[in-house]
Parts: sequence; structure tokens; C-alpha cells
Amino acid sequence: MEETKTSLSSAVEKPPGLFQVMREKMRVKHMSLTTEKNYIQWVRRFIAFHNGKHPRQMGATEITRFLSFLAMKRNVAASTQNQALNAIVFLYKIVLEIDPGIFDGIEWAKKRRHIPVVLSVEEMKSLLKRLSGIQKLIACLLYGTGMRLAEALSLRVKDLDFDRNAIVVRNAKGEKDRVVPFPQYLKEPLRNQLTKAKVLHEMDLKDGLGRVALPYALERKYPNANAEWKWQYVFPSAKRSNDPRTGKEGRWHLYPSIMQASVASAAKTIGLHKKVTCHTFRHSFATHLLDAGTDIRTVQTLLGHNDVKTTMIYTHVTLEKGVGTKSPLDAIASNGDIIAVLQDDAISAESDIASRVIQNEAQKKIARFAPTKDSPGSELCRKNQTVKRTIVVSLRWAFLKLQRCLIGRE
Repeated sequence: MEETKTSLSSAVEKPPGLFQVMREKMRVKHMSLTTEKNYIQWVRRFIAFHNGKHPRQMGATEITRFLSFLAMKRNVAASTQNQALNAIVFLYKIVLEIDPGIFDGIEWAKKRRHIPVVLSVEEMKSLLKRLSGIQKLIACLLYGTGMRLAEALSLRVKDLDFDRNAIVVRNAKGEKDRVVPFPQYLKEPLRNQLTKAKVLHEMDLKDGLGRVALPYALERKYPNANAEWKWQYVFPSAKRSNDPRTGKEGRWHLYPSIMQASVASAAKTIGLHKKVTCHTFRHSFATHLLDAGTDIRTVQTLLGHNDVKTTMIYTHVTLEKGVGTKSPLDAIASNGDIIAVLQDDAISAESDIASRVIQNEAQKKIARFAPTKDSPGSELCRKNQTVKRTIVVSLRWAFLKLQRCLIGRE
């Protein structure tokens, strides 16, 4: 009887949901966790846009409406619209195994050309000096190697080759590996960081943990490899957490938001008025190499770009060589006449502003001694009039002194 109940319960067992099947398909293709989350999010938004309608009941018409809505009503970037398209196509072709048809009439978002934000050498020095601790070490590594933040945080102990002066970046964007130079000045700080990381790893091993996630099927092929020192993260998190895919407790690498917040705070503190992010280190790395005369093909290899056209964007922001064209203003203003007039206008403007400030202050102070109900010949009224005259004389003297200072600057 019990066997019959078991067989019946297994027969009516609920099949995995749409999103669970989608996650499994993405993991089979070794997609990153970030891509997995983004694709799931876009499919949810696609279904919600059509009032919860199941994707099997929709097709090319509904997809076109959703993608056009993103471009026309939400004003999303072209890359965001393409990501939504890729997520939906993956859902239909890989998960549901349905041909979604031909997308006609999509309003595509215009692709904007953005010049990357680059810091000068002096700005980079000031920013790195402001950072401290492990954040400073990671920032130096980003600028010294051109790595992305996710690539630096995902470094394993075995990826640091101190003898060959090389750092191996594995499973980067597009599942590609590449080698970047090892900055000489970071060798000793990274050795110290490995010492600290090993202490944490040994503590985890004593607690029966100390295992990290391994790429692809290595964990099944080498069951004990995930506890070996060489596979541990160079920048482990201070706290343990559960793996979002397996649910097992372990120590992940440092969370990206810690670096992002530290860099933003440091840039604000030193007064940088540029939009500085962790990716700015990568942009500055490429630009400064080109300024120093490094071949663009070499820079392309170090950055891991497929096409040299992607690397060519940095040729538009090289500072040492300028933009390649002399401004026409420099030709007509070479004798200094125009600049001298601009400086005179600036001094005159400063004088006008100072005059208005002094007048406003005088009015505020005189307003404090407004006429009272006392008779004109009273003692209080005479005192108020005396104070007013004193304030006016002192303010006039201050204004004359300010004018002399401004004239002296000419």
C-alpha cells in the first residue's frame, strides 16, 4: 500500500518551473551568475508587461511591443535593449525550444558613442593616495593591469605567477583567458595579502569548511580540489556566506560594492568632478599606455578585446599627444591681447560682485537699527543714528581697500 502511495506521489510530482528550467539551461552553458540574474529579470519583466501571460501563448508580436516599449517609453540604452532581446530569445530557443519568429517593426534604441572617463597621471596619484587598506591594493591592481573589477576579485592564488611576472585572468568576458603584466611594486603587498588570506583559509578548514566553488565540472572530477590552497581567492570576504547556486556555506571573494563605494568616496573627497568608477582604472590604464607609445595591438591583447576597433576608442582621449588639431583660438590669441581683455573682464566682474556683497551686508546691518517709536530727539534714537554712520563709513573703507587690491592684481 505504501509503495502504491509513493508511486502515485512521484507520478503527480510537480515539474520544475519555467525559471528553474531556465537556470539549469544557463548553467549547462556555463553562463555567469550575473548573466543568469539579468536574464531571469528580463523574462519576468516581459511576462509582467503582458499581464502575466505565459511565453508559450506569445510570439514575435508581443516581443516587438515589449522591446519597442523599452526604447520609446523607458529610453533605455541600446546595450540594455539588446540584453533584453538576448534574454527573450534564449527563453524561446533554448528553454522552450520554440522559434519566436521574425521581429518586424522594432523601435531600436539609438546607439550612443561615449568617450570613456580617463584620469590624468596626477589625478590617479591623488586618488590612489586617498584609498587605504585592501581597497588601495585592489585599485592599484586595476590600474596596473587593466583588469575589470570582477576579474580582480575572482583571482585565485594559482593565478599569481611571481617568478614569470605575470597574472593570469581566467574566464573573463566571453569566457576567455589572458595574461597581464605583474606590477613589480605590488609583489610584496600581494604576498602579504596571501598570508592574511591563508590564515582565514586555515580557520575555515578547522571549522570543516574552506571549500570554494570550482569552474565547470572540476569539482566532480577532483572532489578535494576545492579545499586546496591554490584554488582559494586572493581577496576573500571577511564573512562567510552561502553559495547562491549550491546553497553551501563557504567564503566568497570580496563583494564588489565595497570597492565601488570606496572609490566613489575617495574621488569626492579629493574634489574630482569626473564620474569616477572602478572601470575608470581600466580606461586610464589603456590611455596612459597609448600616451607612452605602446602599440595599440599590445593594448588590445592586454585588455582582452576581440576587435581592435573597441580599443581604438582610447585613441580619442590620449592626453600627451593632444587631440591632433590645434585650436584656431590659439592662433589669433598668441599675442596675448584677447586673453588680457578676458582677465580685465574677470577682475571687473569680481569687483562688481564684491560691491554687491558689501552693499547687501550694509543693508542687513543697518536694518538691525530700524527707526523706533521714540521721539527724534530721544537718547536711543541718537545712539542708533551714530551706529548707522559708523557702519557706513567702515563698509566704504573696506570697499575702497578691496578695489585697491583688485587693481593691484592687474
